[in-house]
Amino acid sequence: MNQANIRVLVAKPGLDGHDRGAKVVARALRDAGFEVIYTGIRQTPQMIAEAALQEDVDVVGLSILSGAHMTLCPKVVELLRAQGQGDVAVLVGGIVPDEDVAKLQEAGIAAVFGPGASTQDIADFIRETVTARVM
Repeated sequence: MNQANIRVLVAKPGLDGHDRGAKVVARALRDAGFEVIYTGIRQTPQMIAEAALQEDVDVVGLSILSGAHMTLCPKVVELLRAQGQGDVAVLVGGIVPDEDVAKLQEAGIAAVFGPGASTQDIADFIRETVTARVM
């Protein structure tokens, strides 16, 4: 798959209104050649899953700083699976305690990127993940 064909939805679930990091990542992914859709702040898991379906995305990136990651992020995965989008990779970025990373991965999160993560590393992970799922 050509990376220009990789579609990434970036969303801010929950009540967290701080979106600078999400916008930086969205812009970096766009500059790296991905097609990026940014949904804005204060999205419900249902709104995110519906947008992912409507936009036919390959990846959903959730930016979360509120501490509600153990509730909101698995719910997005659950909703994607329920609507037949189990092949969509879900990534989480933001403030996630180390002890929650494995639990999120067990719930279907493909990767967790914490503060200071390189946007190049995120782009590389997306390329590798989507390419592996297509093959």
